[in-house]
Formats: sequence, structure tokens, C-alpha cells
Amino acid sequence: MNSTLSLRIPTETLEQLGLLAEATGKSRNFIAVQAMKDFIEREAWQVAEIQQALKEADAGEFAADEEVQAVFDKWGRK
Repeated sequence: MNSTLSLRIPTETLEQLGLLAEATGKSRNFIAVQAMKDFIEREAWQVAEIQQALKEADAGEFAADEEVQAVFDKWGRK
């Protein structure tokens, strides 16, 4: 099932979308929907990772000083 969404898009962005659609032989709609899907997936992943890290921090699950230093030593940081 599909739904309709109206957006106000800067003229330059719409022009770039049109150029990309023309160059790839895909519709502007296809490219816009794919871009939104990719953005949402990436942002959702990042939010989930942050939420998990906050839970771990709240539970006191931190790397020991020695573990952090080992990572710095491995990559040549002091």
C-alpha cells in the first residue's frame, strides 16, 4: 500500500533530483523514496546504537582504563 506525502523541496534539490533521475533512467519518485528509506534506516540504526550505549552506561558497563589505553597504544595515540 502506498500513501501520498507532500513536501516543500528547495528548487536546487529538485533540479538535482531531476538530473539524477534522467541520468539513471529512474523516476524522481523512485529516487526520492529510496533516499528517504536509506536515510531512515541509517538514522534508526544510529538512534538504536545510542540508546543501547546509554543503557550500558546506566548499568555501569564502561571500558576499564587499561582497555582504553590498549586501544590508544594500538593506534599510536598517547
